[in-house]
Amino acid sequence: QVQLVESGGGLVQPGGSLRLSCAAPENIFSTYVMAWYRLAPGNQRELVAAITSGGTTNYQGSGKGRFTISKDATKNVVYLEMSSLAPEDTALYYCNADGRPWTPNVYWGQGTLVTVSS
Repeated sequence: QVQLVESGGGLVQPGGSLRLSCAAPENIFSTYVMAWYRLAPGNQRELVAAITSGGTTNYQGSGKGRFTISKDATKNVVYLEMSSLAPEDTALYYCNADGRPWTPNVYWGQGTLVTVSS
């Protein structure tokens, strides 16, 4: 069973910053598209940002311009740097690894909670 291990969630004040981390097995990290999704109360799960094995990034939704996805190949870790956080960013943030179309495999982390509140 592939494990994606997230960390870095917590409580932050509006306007603050937070960095999420997702550790993945090397074979997954180096070949899959890695992404961050979030699930907020009352909403559907949405893509926040994705990064390909080659480093191409894609951002969706309200995180554009405030969030940055990156990865460290020496540690097999994907990061989501979040700044100018607002209460609307409060959500469970999930790490995702997608092997399609080359493999049918899609993996999810357990989620890390980000709460933006004063």
